[in-house]
Amino acid sequence: MAKLLVIEDNRTNLELMTYLLRAFGHEVVGISDAFEGLDAARAGAFDVVISDVLMPGLDGFEIARRFKADDRLRTTPLVAVTALAMVGDRERVLEAGFDGYIAKPIEPESFVPLVQSFIAPRPVEPRTPLVLAVDDIQVNLDVIEGTLRPSGFRVALARGKSEALAAIGRERPDVILSDLHMPGGDGFGLIEAVKADPRLADIPFLFLSSTGWRTADQRRGMELGARKFLIRPIEPSRLVEEVRAALDQVHDGKSTDS
Repeated sequence: MAKLLVIEDNRTNLELMTYLLRAFGHEVVGISDAFEGLDAARAGAFDVVISDVLMPGLDGFEIARRFKADDRLRTTPLVAVTALAMVGDRERVLEAGFDGYIAKPIEPESFVPLVQSFIAPRPVEPRTPLVLAVDDIQVNLDVIEGTLRPSGFRVALARGKSEALAAIGRERPDVILSDLHMPGGDGFGLIEAVKADPRLADIPFLFLSSTGWRTADQRRGMELGARKFLIRPIEPSRLVEEVRAALDQVHDGKSTDS
């Protein structure tokens, strides 16, 4: 969704343009007075400003001149909407400082796509990685959360297999960090369920357990697809390193695949 300003003295045209743009989900401010429109443009941080050319008091050519002379506005796309139809009118409008030209009468099927072509893509905010911590002991979950959150991770908590699968259904985690022995479904059952789902199989799965030191348990976990078996107690810095290494492995794999 973009924030758009329409300056148009003809009420019918103003209502049509604002209606069409809002129908496509954009936030639209419509102003019929050219002077008020220019003031709104200066104050509003719009993604695109659409202006009629022939208006009383302050025409579009003067708006374009003032627009491009203002440091607050010069980088905002300014699009002319006009009924001018003489040879060379389009070139005259663009030379005046407009970035684009849309002819009247407005054609509903093409108007919005033309306006949207001037909307710059918004930068994508980096997504904070989500770690799903699974353990039946609340103190252990608290320790994991208190270790990972200050290091830049989001943390979801689950008290067992069923809660973990429900949490995964709400939002796909980037790493799963699970205890081994839990009532109501152990860590082996959880990793089997995760790895059996093609949509989840590539999520790095780490075991963190105080009872998983036996070689047979570790071998079984690795055979099921665990990335690593970590033994509790573990230094906070080591836990952070292991989670980051698991994420790096996924990113490296995606880079290689592409």
